[in-house]
Amino acid sequence: MALRLVADFDLRKDVLPWLRAQRVVSEAAGAGGGGTDVLENDYESLRVLNVERNGNIIYTYKGDKGNVFFGLYDRQTRQNEHLYTFEKDLQVVSCSINSERTLLAASLVQNTKEGRRNELQPGSKCLTLLVEIHPVNNVKVLKAVDSYIWVQFLYPYVESHALPENHLLLISEEKYIEQYHIQVTQEDGNRVVIKNSGRLSKDRIAEDFVWAQWDMSEQRLYYIDLKKSRSILKCIQFYADESFNLMFEAPLDISLSDSGFKLVNFGCDCHPDQKKLSKHLTLCVFTNNTGSLCVCYSPKCASLEQITYSVFHIHKGHSKTFTAALGSAGSHVTKGVTFLNLDYYVAVYLPGHFFHLLNIQHPDLICHSLFQTGNNEMIAMLPHSPLQSLSGCLVLDCCSGKLYRALLNQSYLLRFLWNTCLDCEKMAVLHCVLSCGQGPRVLEAQIIQWVSENVSACHSFDLIQEFLIASSYWSVYPETSNVDKLLPYSSVLTWNTVHRFKGYWEKLNSNLEYVKYAKPHLQYNNSVVRREWHNLISEEKTGKRRSMAYVRNILDNAIKVISNLEARNLEPRLMPLLQEEDNHQRLLVGLMVSELQDHLLRHLQGVEKKKIEQMVLDYISKLMDLICRILETTWRKHNLHSWVLHFNRHGSAAEFAVFHIMTRILEATNSLFLPLPPGFHTLHTILGVHCLPLHNLLHYIDSGLLLLTETAVTRLMKDLDNTEKSEKLKFSIIARLPPLIGQKICRLWDHPMSSNIISRNHVTRLLQNYKKQPRNSMIDKSSFRVEFLPLNYFIEILTDTESSNQALYAFEGHDNVDAEFVEEAALKHTTMLLGL
Repeated sequence: MALRLVADFDLRKDVLPWLRAQRVVSEAAGAGGGGTDVLENDYESLRVLNVERNGNIIYTYKGDKGNVFFGLYDRQTRQNEHLYTFEKDLQVVSCSINSERTLLAASLVQNTKEGRRNELQPGSKCLTLLVEIHPVNNVKVLKAVDSYIWVQFLYPYVESHALPENHLLLISEEKYIEQYHIQVTQEDGNRVVIKNSGRLSKDRIAEDFVWAQWDMSEQRLYYIDLKKSRSILKCIQFYADESFNLMFEAPLDISLSDSGFKLVNFGCDCHPDQKKLSKHLTLCVFTNNTGSLCVCYSPKCASLEQITYSVFHIHKGHSKTFTAALGSAGSHVTKGVTFLNLDYYVAVYLPGHFFHLLNIQHPDLICHSLFQTGNNEMIAMLPHSPLQSLSGCLVLDCCSGKLYRALLNQSYLLRFLWNTCLDCEKMAVLHCVLSCGQGPRVLEAQIIQWVSENVSACHSFDLIQEFLIASSYWSVYPETSNVDKLLPYSSVLTWNTVHRFKGYWEKLNSNLEYVKYAKPHLQYNNSVVRREWHNLISEEKTGKRRSMAYVRNILDNAIKVISNLEARNLEPRLMPLLQEEDNHQRLLVGLMVSELQDHLLRHLQGVEKKKIEQMVLDYISKLMDLICRILETTWRKHNLHSWVLHFNRHGSAAEFAVFHIMTRILEATNSLFLPLPPGFHTLHTILGVHCLPLHNLLHYIDSGLLLLTETAVTRLMKDLDNTEKSEKLKFSIIARLPPLIGQKICRLWDHPMSSNIISRNHVTRLLQNYKKQPRNSMIDKSSFRVEFLPLNYFIEILTDTESSNQALYAFEGHDNVDAEFVEEAALKHTTMLLGL
């Protein structure tokens, strides 16, 4: 299935064997008991109470005499520890332990099943205790009230030494939250006791709230209170120095006025009375280290035919509401939807009905989210018991007592990618797989294989474009915050703030500022590169060039990218890429480096210039590396060899397949104006000559799908003979070359046609500034091989012009072409035209 639950803790496997061993030791010591079978029969009473910030798990169970035992499992050492035994038959509501394991807070209620007398204080239903457990010593009653109480110790961010003061949250069913400040001191060596236990100071944190959630990892309290029937979400951040701040207030477009009272992640959410108080209502807040803040909400299910849920992307400034059909009327819904935090994604599912994977980094593109419905494999394999999403990707199954780490299942998603037929699912799964980031080189190789075999299978988007953009984006995304706003993440286009704090709050604030003020063009594109590149190419064609230092700097950038690209390559390439100069592509690479650096330096405040420069090199190298690997995969698949690079042969089906992939890559990169590896156009042209009839070949050239490089045309002139078919091809190619390159190529072809072209170019150059001068009408006929006055007169003019410009043309390298060469070419051409 798409969701992979990796077991991190299991009550039955990690705790039960230890409890059995403890029972055996007690019996051997004569402490009595009913044998190990009693504990097995009492397994149903063993349950998880809480998971603390450091990962320690608190659990409870009932002994054979009804005593309540508290234990702790350390996930780092994989060891169990007995904490405390309460020798009365009560039911545990909530429990928490401080980071030093010296204080235990517990909330207990009367066990009504036994019909016993009230064992608590008279008139009270719930007893909240604070116990010294290092060693077990005094017990202080914090609350004895007729309403439920939940407890939670705060954990400091620095745990290297014991703190003199502990802080405990008490959450009351009467809709208030208090913070107790508990000072401790050491007596008689290591004995830890509460200082001034008779009078503990406390603060009122919140009141009149209807919902609250605890984030154990980040030490944040989220709660909702009602103001004039409006639901206001608030967040309090706690710090190690006992201070706390109200970070934000955000109105939510949901109604909680009749939803009762609901707590999330204050221990295990399985108390029977709490289920009764808020049946089927689901509301939770998810964050991650990129500054995202999502509120997921599903109201009580009022219909048996459909279910509604909303996701508020507060970091993006908008929300989305979804309604999912539940199929036949007989498929009764007994549980609410489950929301799971999967870092860059939120999973929403209802067992047996649907599974929805929402991209929370880019919620504006609904095509980046995956929705599955029906009785398919993905939905059938999802857990049917309710899961509680803790901080990060931790998930607790309270019914089974198992703690999981929820991850996206890469292998399943890859199989799904191969099998799905819908474009929207292909795009969603492609981004989902790339975001996993586990074994990226191997993962990309598998995706490249899929891309190369399905390049024409997508009709609503360009698969190569999407892969190049998405894979390059995810390769640099984890390195720097805010880079997701500055780099493109898809080829498909769209479709009150916090205080100035560091860490998560700084990133969230940046996200909100972007939503408020940013314009679409803040995201990088190659429009400036396109304009500047065309300017440089035009200057080259006209023989004009701006300062050599500017051009040299651009080409140096390209050298850095290619060196970085070669350093990434772990095995030799079979394809002849990156082996030729191809100055046009190098100019494009260098310009993109320069522009992208400037763009990131403008908008990534506080990031070192060297880090940005390296990020740019990595990003552009990644783009080109992906293109090389797509081609390399196709080349290896069709088992092509180096003899493909010669023109004097016909193309095979394998060559045509590679040519097709290269054409699709060229189309994808052209619209985005992305650079290609030097050597790409040469190889593409060679395969085009092999695979296409002449008229199709020329059409490809004229429409820009084949770009003629000097290397490719030089090889063509040398490889092909002068048969009629080859002459026609050569002439058609030469006629389409830029003048400067065409002149070089013509010198390589010993043929009257090339002589004619060279002569025409020479005459054009000589006479472009020609001014007619008075001239003797008598011509010395003895100096000409043929008596043909128009030609004789014309050659004499050329000779005079050459004489007056001899120094200039010798410097330009035209000394091998002169009036005599032009005369000979003209005579040969005339003879050929007359058929003599």
